[in-house]
Amino acid sequence: MKIIRIIKRKKILVIIIIIAIFGFLIYRNFVSGPRQKKLLSTKVSQGNLEEKMTISGTVDADEHVTLRFQTAGRLTWVGVKEGDYVKKYQAIASLDQIALQKTLQKELNDYLSTRWDLDQAKRDTYKDQVITDPIKRIIDKYQFTLNKSVLDVEIQNLAIDYANLWTPIEGVVTRVSAPYGGVNIIPTQAEFEVVNPKTIYFSASADQTEVVKLTENMGGELTLDSYPEATLPGTIKNISFLPKADETGTVYKVKFIFPNDNTDYKYRLGMAGDLSFVTKRKENVLYVPSKFITSQNGLPAQASKKYVTVKKKDKEEKVEVITGMETDSDTEITSGVTAGETVYD
Repeated sequence: MKIIRIIKRKKILVIIIIIAIFGFLIYRNFVSGPRQKKLLSTKVSQGNLEEKMTISGTVDADEHVTLRFQTAGRLTWVGVKEGDYVKKYQAIASLDQIALQKTLQKELNDYLSTRWDLDQAKRDTYKDQVITDPIKRIIDKYQFTLNKSVLDVEIQNLAIDYANLWTPIEGVVTRVSAPYGGVNIIPTQAEFEVVNPKTIYFSASADQTEVVKLTENMGGELTLDSYPEATLPGTIKNISFLPKADETGTVYKVKFIFPNDNTDYKYRLGMAGDLSFVTKRKENVLYVPSKFITSQNGLPAQASKKYVTVKKKDKEEKVEVITGMETDSDTEITSGVTAGETVYD
């Protein structure tokens, strides 16, 4: 009885093994096989073919200034802080003007004195005399002294103007680097940065192989890293003629303008993103993924024949094709295959 049970167990084990092998063969031939075959084939598509180019950059602004005093002096007043919105020509800081006002008063007194001397010479001293060359030279000397005093007054008046710092643009104060009031400073020790958020644009960089494909007023789409789901249409306003300085390669600045309402500061300086452009487009053409096209070995690229593999009568066969426009992933086929035909890798 024991021997019979052992024999039955062996038979069951053999049957199980046979079923497993048979199941594996069925899976390979009817499930796995077609799936693998599908991955290695594609159909000839018909539609629009586009060549796209993407370049990167950051948000910048046309009106962006850094303000400093032109003269040294004692800082007496700072009227803004970071984040304030200022109007055009608004005063934001000033230096001590007491000494400057005193000097201006002195220059005005000198002007009045020299003006009096000139008037006295013309009306009293030489009034009834014949104007000889020596007398003319004396009067001219008075006039030169008067002219100098006028210039002294104007220069001192400019010094007072320079003691007040105005912003030439409206915008947001993005940086205030200044000591407290009462501290003597030199011009570089007080800096104020102002940016007009209404004048932002996207500044991208294109190398020498990319810039030749771009033109002014060319349309494109901007995607910022801060808003990856939003696409902003716009146009190229300007492409620099000279390459950017301090770059490892030959890189040109591309100024891209996109419509925006930036009153809530949604777009800020330095935000990074990508610009996409359609540099070439063909409509209603046949194309396949480029990896399905092979070239004839041993010939130069310009003379090389191109092939795709198709099935004819259950047999794979290479068919010569003529190609046209190429993109990063697809290649146009102008002759050799038809739309919907299956090609193999």
